[in-house]
Amino acid sequence: MPAKKALIIIAQNGFQDIELEGTRRGLLDAGFDIALASHDASECIGKFGAKERAKLSLRDVHVKDFDRIVFIGGPGARTLIDSKNAHRIAREAVEAGKPLGAICIAPMILASAGVLRGKHATVWNEDGGQAGFLRAQGAVYEARSVVRDGLILTANGPAASDEFGHAFAMLGEVTETV
Repeated sequence: MPAKKALIIIAQNGFQDIELEGTRRGLLDAGFDIALASHDASECIGKFGAKERAKLSLRDVHVKDFDRIVFIGGPGARTLIDSKNAHRIAREAVEAGKPLGAICIAPMILASAGVLRGKHATVWNEDGGQAGFLRAQGAVYEARSVVRDGLILTANGPAASDEFGHAFAMLGEVTETV
């Protein structure tokens, strides 16, 4: 059986290190192979100084190559809110029926792509503006740490990263009962 593949999308500069680690840990624990993508296929720097190498640029991402896709937050994720490639990836994941996730401010990327219309979601909302953005894009904002609506999972920040990572790894998995 081929390995399950997950794509984690991070900002080139200023991704949230803790959210990346919690999400990655959940996926690795569930047996996923992981690829990192960013605006460019090059070195990425986290908010707290972590260094990661994105193997794919967003323009080169083919959603069909992955079993699930997740966007990581952090201050740099704001650069992806209006990214045509990020929007394309989010829409294609939903159209293909693949689990899609976003944590911290990254749910704003999904909202901007139009995939949260009518969906329940959460977002980092320290000043209230992010929840307002989600609502303006048609999402139903919930002030909870992790929110699932079908195959879309959102979380509100670093404190939720472990719970989010493990829940995202299991999102859409069919479990058999004996």
